[in-house]
Amino acid sequence: MTGPLPQRIRIATRASALALWQARHVASLLREAAPQIPVDLVEITTTGDRVLSQPLRDFGGLGVFTREVQRAVLDDRADLAVHSLKDLPTEAAPGLTLAAIPARGDTADALVLPADAADTGEPLPLPQEARVATGSPRRQAQLRHLRPDLQLVEVRGNVQTRLKKLDAGEFDAMILACAGLERLGLSDRITRRLEPPVMYHAVGQGALGLECRSGDAAVIALLQRLIDPPTWSAALAERSLLATLRAGCHAPVGVATSLNGDDLRLEAVVLSQSGESRWTASATGASDRPTELGQRVAGLLVAQGVAAVLSPAAPPAL
Repeated sequence: MTGPLPQRIRIATRASALALWQARHVASLLREAAPQIPVDLVEITTTGDRVLSQPLRDFGGLGVFTREVQRAVLDDRADLAVHSLKDLPTEAAPGLTLAAIPARGDTADALVLPADAADTGEPLPLPQEARVATGSPRRQAQLRHLRPDLQLVEVRGNVQTRLKKLDAGEFDAMILACAGLERLGLSDRITRRLEPPVMYHAVGQGALGLECRSGDAAVIALLQRLIDPPTWSAALAERSLLATLRAGCHAPVGVATSLNGDDLRLEAVVLSQSGESRWTASATGASDRPTELGQRVAGLLVAQGVAAVLSPAAPPAL
């Protein structure tokens, strides 16, 4: 898309340290793409940031980190919202469009042990009945499948607070996103990168989603300069899978994508929350048709009977 560019850009972002890093990163990309356009940040405190005493799923987990940020754009207090793509619902908010996804960071999850702990070299170097902190149903289900003995502990709050609790002995290990630790300068806390088949990452993990008003042609034209084609294709395939399953961004669904030339491969795993049942499917398709690939892999999973463990009241949209 070509056309006139905006006179300025106001970026709506959560006020957490990680969200601010992400917003500042996007601001730097915008300044590189169009140095003449001023860029400002508009900090928003979301419901997910305010309510730390409950698991996200207990107070409407879908969209708790995005709704207020989106509202700032719709109300014209900002022109652009920067989200962790894994937190952004696959159903578009009325009046907004996902205009760009820049180059992705690390997609893996990280096993984090206390600062004084040693890595034994095992796939999951944890003692029997170890206490592992993670609030993610996807991570919890995969851990239960691998190690039913583990005691899984809900944890909320910013990354630094969680690490302090870990080092103080409140639990034996924690699972976090590698990308978040790296962006906060905490790469040294990554004990082990967890990758398939041990741990499939969340849809959109490591990527940023840039949303703006659907009719704002000037902002859309600018944001399209930031699209990273490989990331865009992979993320759209993953999001198409999730949307077709109607699973939601907090469901026990994991994915992995890889690009070989023009061929995009999507692998997916769905688990029951107990971890006892596990289904996998994969397919390869053209990188310029990622939505179809996501739908195809979702269809393979539905044929195996995953619908009941995801949302019995809302059958997959096939």
